[in-house]
Amino acid sequence: MNILIFHNSILPVSKYGGTERIVYWLGKQFVQMGHRVTFLAQEGSKSDFANIIVYNPELSIDSQVPDDIDLVHLDHKPHHPLRKPYIVMIQGNEDYGVDLDLNTIFVSQNHAKRYNSTTYVHNGLDLSDYGKPTFSQKRTHLHFLAKASWRIKNVKGAIDLARKTHNKLAVLGGTRLNIKMGFRFTPYPSIKFYGMVGGEEKNQLLNNSKGLLFPVLWHEPFGIALIESLYMGCPVFGTPYGSLPELITPEVGFLSNKKSELIAQINDIQQFSNKKCSEYVADNFTIRHTAEAYLKYYEIVLNGKTINETAPTAQEKPVKFLDWAE
Repeated sequence: MNILIFHNSILPVSKYGGTERIVYWLGKQFVQMGHRVTFLAQEGSKSDFANIIVYNPELSIDSQVPDDIDLVHLDHKPHHPLRKPYIVMIQGNEDYGVDLDLNTIFVSQNHAKRYNSTTYVHNGLDLSDYGKPTFSQKRTHLHFLAKASWRIKNVKGAIDLARKTHNKLAVLGGTRLNIKMGFRFTPYPSIKFYGMVGGEEKNQLLNNSKGLLFPVLWHEPFGIALIESLYMGCPVFGTPYGSLPELITPEVGFLSNKKSELIAQINDIQQFSNKKCSEYVADNFTIRHTAEAYLKYYEIVLNGKTINETAPTAQEKPVKFLDWAE
């Protein structure tokens, strides 16, 4: 099959960028499975396994799709009709009351359900980007991995959990002083900020971490940080919102919207096996798992059918911040 993957960014991303990494890994995996791949992406994109077409935002996507393409994999609803079969991969929470495309595929069962759909494909990792985790060394800190400037990611909650359990915290994805989303300054020396990190620096920070603090205050569609951290041997301590109950089993983490319950479990962190956390991801959340699932949906649209019978639409108006209690 000849597949075109559209994403309006520069590929590959070097540091932060969950969706960018998924589409790049997906293209690489399809090639390894014997398919041909073309990326329609921003100028500056590079690939040693796929063709690159530089995206021109002044033109329709359809006009930039070569004739020999069999299927188009999009990251948003097309603004103009496409002559080729296509699917739409939605990684985020879309606006309330907006009809999504009939060929929309979500990233978790919970994500799909909130839009009155049953179609989803879990994200997966290209494990070769992370190296082989080690489990014998002393783990020195907890970590937070998300855009700390987004209040829904609740870095303040993670800092509180770390301090109340007397742990050091590495914040990956934020700075000590933030004024973009309301003033926040973190004076505590036990909390270290690393900004937007990637590559080997991020891998080492995760591999030396005791666990991920992920007390989000919204319905997380998937959370690539969850499976990245688990693969590097870190159990997850988060809130029971969105995809988290679907992804985090009692063997690899604990979920609660009550600080006191999370604190108790973090204080008993030795109950979780770093090795089992890593094996859980290797067994269930690799990019090959993701590619195989998408190929099944590709067959549906290639046969002239739609993924959903009716247009997916958010079923409930979102709450700004979900509960976070003592």
